[in-house]
Amino acid sequence: MSHKFVITGTDTDIGKTVFSAALMLGLEKAGHSPHYWKPVQSGVEECVDTKTIQMLTNLPNERFLPERYIFSEPLSPHRAAELDDAKIDIKSLQDINNIPACDGSMVIEGAGGLMVPLTRKNLQVNLYKKWNVPLILCARTGLGTINHTLLSLEAIWSRGIPLKGIVFIGDENIDNIRTISEFSDVKILGHLPMLDPLDDTMLRLIFANNFNIKDFIAV
Repeated sequence: MSHKFVITGTDTDIGKTVFSAALMLGLEKAGHSPHYWKPVQSGVEECVDTKTIQMLTNLPNERFLPERYIFSEPLSPHRAAELDDAKIDIKSLQDINNIPACDGSMVIEGAGGLMVPLTRKNLQVNLYKKWNVPLILCARTGLGTINHTLLSLEAIWSRGIPLKGIVFIGDENIDNIRTISEFSDVKILGHLPMLDPLDDTMLRLIFANNFNIKDFIAV
């Protein structure tokens, strides 16, 4: 059975890309032939996220689907598009039938946080509402995460978007995780620490030890 997930975050530079790579490897081990798609990429100075995940997972090239939009500057997509004299076709992007078809599961990584503008009139979170694909919310473990995570959850709940649960990323902080869990009553999917080395072997090990694949693939 195939599954689709949208990986989003409470802020930018949360660690969504590293978690996406870990989830890809977990799904691969479970026999779900995962594919990765990042529809909107802002900033190409170092490497697009698709290439990063290819390097981190060592999965076959055909598992990585081409971006719909790539913008030069590492800015919010609406502004990055303007600077590149481009514009996101929001109606086309919102059409669930335009999500690329694949033989297996799909991990879709968003651009930055939930409330990032895709255009001057459209927030990314409303794209997720149109898709109605289950979200996985990535959150920091450190100071400020309680406020940011609960506000993000309010945005998800108010729009009725399906939510798989929360993934915490960073140094261990038991009380922050506990507090968010108690206030939100949302499934905590696991904790991804800072990794060194950061490679497919370490990602496989961490996913196996810190996550339960059944939380992701259960119907």
